[in-house]
Amino acid sequence: MSNLELYELPGCPYCAKVIEKLDELDLEYVSHEVPRSHSERTEVEAVSGQTGVPVLVDPDHEVEGMPESDDIVAYLEKTYGARAEN
Repeated sequence: MSNLELYELPGCPYCAKVIEKLDELDLEYVSHEVPRSHSERTEVEAVSGQTGVPVLVDPDHEVEGMPESDDIVAYLEKTYGARAEN
């Protein structure tokens, strides 16, 4: 079991891309829904230093707040993809 956390916004296509990869790899994660207004996204800003989503936190691998959907998908594939093939 992983301790993955995802900061996301429903309807965000970049978030959906990450969620699709999480589901494809059968990874459990905690979802944190952020407010629509960037000025109210204090929690995700504290984690990642910015207010955009998605943001991934993976304390098991010392990832404290990874932004950018393409980077997150590549990270998940590299870190957890081999496990899903077994």
